[in-house]
Amino acid sequence: MDLSLDPEEARFAEEARSWLAEHVPSAARAHDIGSMDEVVARGREWQAQLAAAGWVGIDWPLEYGGRGASPVQVAIFNAEYARARAPQLVNRVGINLAAPTLLAHGSPEQCRRLLPKIATAEEIWCQLFSEPGAGSDLTGLSTRAVPGDGGWYVTGQKIWTSYARYARFGICLARSEPGSRGPRGLSLLAVEMSSPGVDIRPLVQMTGEAEFNEVFLDEVFVPGDMLVGEAGRGWQVASTTLAHERGTNFPFKEEVVHEGYLADLLAEAEAAGAMDDPATADALVDAYVSLVVLRTHNWRTLSKLARGMSPGPESSWVKLTWSSMTEKLSEAALGVVGQAAPLWGPWQRQWLWSKAAGIAGGTSEVQRNVIAERILGLPRELR
Repeated sequence: MDLSLDPEEARFAEEARSWLAEHVPSAARAHDIGSMDEVVARGREWQAQLAAAGWVGIDWPLEYGGRGASPVQVAIFNAEYARARAPQLVNRVGINLAAPTLLAHGSPEQCRRLLPKIATAEEIWCQLFSEPGAGSDLTGLSTRAVPGDGGWYVTGQKIWTSYARYARFGICLARSEPGSRGPRGLSLLAVEMSSPGVDIRPLVQMTGEAEFNEVFLDEVFVPGDMLVGEAGRGWQVASTTLAHERGTNFPFKEEVVHEGYLADLLAEAEAAGAMDDPATADALVDAYVSLVVLRTHNWRTLSKLARGMSPGPESSWVKLTWSSMTEKLSEAALGVVGQAAPLWGPWQRQWLWSKAAGIAGGTSEVQRNVIAERILGLPRELR
């Protein structure tokens, strides 16, 4: 694979680098600090500024506000964005999950109505997939969508829903065919979160923050034009969402973000003399090796995308590599800070987040099953 940039890609990289150097807030790291209300308010302002300059949804078609950028250009921008230490997009569920799903399966009317306001963060989205009774088996969900006059009535419970309190819409996977089991008989609907019957309850974490929520749905009406794709074929639609959650844009950015984290950590370890400790040195080397493995997977994904192919089950490989890498890096960080490890600080916060990395977007156990069955061709587990 030729990893050098052609002249057009080099110009694009320079354009992105220059704009980010001029506009990224000097206190970018503080964007994710404070109450959720403050974080979301700052995030909306920053994303609106990015969107106005054409730096959100750059791979979307021109008619929906994008630049029609190639997969290589998207990877270039994500790398430059991470290298600039720019704040995370507040509407990342909308950008990274809802938008690719709408572009692949939604109607032109849905794309014209929804995508521009996703780009500006005027309408934030959340993901209504996980359920308390389904564990890691998303196809075991019990939320039901019953057809009615002009649409659907959705009843059930979702959990671990980020940004539910701020979202205008949620992409919701529900069982629309009574008696169906597994991936059959599911439909994907865009639920308006302010609808009667939607009850959002924050889940307060040990940090005192409430990043996640429970969402209860009681006969929530969803208009028929908010069905994404075909009724009963929601698993195929949701598979697009999951593939993008696990293995496309996100890992490219995280690769560069963690390169920065590792560089900072190596400098701290050198200054503290922690490199003299064999266990700490080994942990840092292990984190570096994991980062290189992630980079290799990202190149493979990019090669497929550049040829017009979808990520497919290989996205589980990327997700598993990323979650393993961030856990190793965070463990190494606590070894470097030593006796300060029990105190609250940026590395401790990163360590706590790394524990969620093996759960969010599908647990590591689920990813291993996908790799075993769909990539390696091993027998399915007995149920």
